[in-house]
Amino acid sequence: MIRTPSGVQRSCFIRSLMVLSLLTLGCRAKDVPSPLVPPRPVIPTHRGVAPPPAPSAQALWVALADHLGRSPEPDASPVPLQLTSAGPAPLRLSKAADSDGPAELVRAATLLIRWRRSPLPAPLTISRLVAGPFASFESAERVAQRWRAKGARAQVAHPDAWEVWLPADAPPLPDVSLRTTTQTITTVVTPSVQTPAGDRLETGPLLLEAPDGLRWQGGVMRGPFRLQPDAYGTWTLLEQVPLERYLEGVVPHEIGAGSPPAALEAQAVLARTWALANSHRFRLDGYHLCSDTQCQVYSDPRHAGPSVRRAIKATEGQVLLWQGKPISAVYHASNGGVMASAPEAWAMAPAAYLRSRPDGDARWLSRWPLPLNSAAVNDLLQEASGVYGAGHPLFRWQRTYSAGQLEKALAEPGLGAIRGVEVLARGPSGRVLGLRVLGDGPDASITLRLDAIRRRLRRLPSTLFTLSAQGPGLWRFEGGGFGHGAGLSQAGAIDLARRGWTAEQILQHYYPGTVLAPVPASDEAL
Repeated sequence: MIRTPSGVQRSCFIRSLMVLSLLTLGCRAKDVPSPLVPPRPVIPTHRGVAPPPAPSAQALWVALADHLGRSPEPDASPVPLQLTSAGPAPLRLSKAADSDGPAELVRAATLLIRWRRSPLPAPLTISRLVAGPFASFESAERVAQRWRAKGARAQVAHPDAWEVWLPADAPPLPDVSLRTTTQTITTVVTPSVQTPAGDRLETGPLLLEAPDGLRWQGGVMRGPFRLQPDAYGTWTLLEQVPLERYLEGVVPHEIGAGSPPAALEAQAVLARTWALANSHRFRLDGYHLCSDTQCQVYSDPRHAGPSVRRAIKATEGQVLLWQGKPISAVYHASNGGVMASAPEAWAMAPAAYLRSRPDGDARWLSRWPLPLNSAAVNDLLQEASGVYGAGHPLFRWQRTYSAGQLEKALAEPGLGAIRGVEVLARGPSGRVLGLRVLGDGPDASITLRLDAIRRRLRRLPSTLFTLSAQGPGLWRFEGGGFGHGAGLSQAGAIDLARRGWTAEQILQHYYPGTVLAPVPASDEAL
């Protein structure tokens, strides 16, 4: 016989069948503990590196050498790092304040640091999704920003080329391909420092002081310096350099110390602005900027002669701002007579102050209304009257590529023998946005876009060119300018300075609507 439960019992019985019964009073089921689902372990995407301090006028962290400790070949030993004092005072190597120290390790006129592999206390498993390679930081950062808008933690890395690294659960982007990298790391590269007591292995960041300067690549750098690990298992030698001294090592190498004063002043403002606006480039690796063409070329500040130092002093602390923040102060050698917008150079969002526009006098502007098609580009490349900066040696150029040269430059085995090359699209300034190379292999074609065109076909000075076949397996590129074409043309700035333009007039010409002002005091503005 089935016994009918009372009202209270019936209520308790029914509620016990429900998921929410665990929260219901009056039922014994309330005392049953909820099952706990253990959280999924978080697998890191890379070896952890402490971020650099906020950039400031007192110190930028600039890499002089990266990927130290990496073997050039699979079975070869890493190249040792030799450091030499530029004067009689010895170098002083110690543990950095953010490591286990500080504690001085050694003083010597010359230090030799070798690289050893040491076992980790416990294996480290890393796993990430990787997008790229990209031809530039700008293109990689634009893709990373799209992922961040979806809530994904996307970081730009530079293990060899620019990449975007993401956690394994990041949502996909429809037009970006991904690959997965998973690795268990059991050893770590460690610097072995020669001391009077013998070789000593060090794991944390090291501080190097050079009272008389450090001899480096034919010059002398003042420091202080840091030797610290990066996100790839190798090490970086960087200099902690004040912003204004950094400019002394940049301006003469970027525009030339013999340029007119107004051009030097404009370059100084741009170099200062660019450094602050791009100080996040190598955050993943714990520093701000590199010292080669992936950033701004930075070398021995002693090369800054009196004219360069006057230009830096005349503009001390001044940057270009847009809506209160330092602009993306890109610049290049020569624009060939027409400025490019930002999306014509990189896969990045438009910037109101980086516009496509003919770069010349009133007659030149009226002669070449934008947008420029292929026929207009061909005609523009035959003229120079009225252009600003027409004296640059690569203002006009020609290059010829054979099928064999293209195959070697592209290194795409699936492309096979190259049968054709064609321009797919042009931007408003006439620059090529897409270049298709046709082959007879299983991969019938490859399309190069934006900055990848010059990255893969390195003999092309710019993407402002026309293309014509010169016979079977031979193509001629006829173009103008040297560089991406966006922002200031250094050849144009030199020309305008000689015409009597001031630095501020030159900057407004190439970055219309920006404001020349002191460096913002707030870290959020950088």
